[in-house]
Amino acid sequence: MAKTASHDAMQGQPAPDFTLPGTDGTVRLSDLRGKIVVLYFYPRDNTPGCTTEACDFRDQFSGFGDLGATVLGVSTDSLASHQKFRARHQLPFSLLADTDAAVSLAYGVYKPKSLYGKVGMGVQRSTFVIDREGMVRAVFRKVKVAGHVDAVRQAVAALS
Repeated sequence: MAKTASHDAMQGQPAPDFTLPGTDGTVRLSDLRGKIVVLYFYPRDNTPGCTTEACDFRDQFSGFGDLGATVLGVSTDSLASHQKFRARHQLPFSLLADTDAAVSLAYGVYKPKSLYGKVGMGVQRSTFVIDREGMVRAVFRKVKVAGHVDAVRQAVAALS
């Protein structure tokens, strides 16, 4: 069963503004006012879960567009890595390079993670739905990929 958005301290708050390089050029969140923005954070390009999530957003991209939403993927990978990932999987949306994790920190998704007993910092898979006025309206944290994009689309539809 897909995890639905839960109430979160960021919900109902202004989305932290940012400017990041992306696969379609520089993106500034405040320039997207008037559009619904789906901002999804993911750990790494070309890993199984991240690839599945990106392809799920790709496969439902036109539905998000029909609802007036812009989809943006964010990770700490380089722009060059994003460009290869995007081309390999024919992703129709921009991937943003948060290489210093500043935006991930602002959204509270850069956290200690444990992998095979080693603890390090990394991006916790999370999605934010931001309304036309720049307010966070839905927050999905600790996302499980299966069914996630459907749940995000429902949250976007509720704003349309």
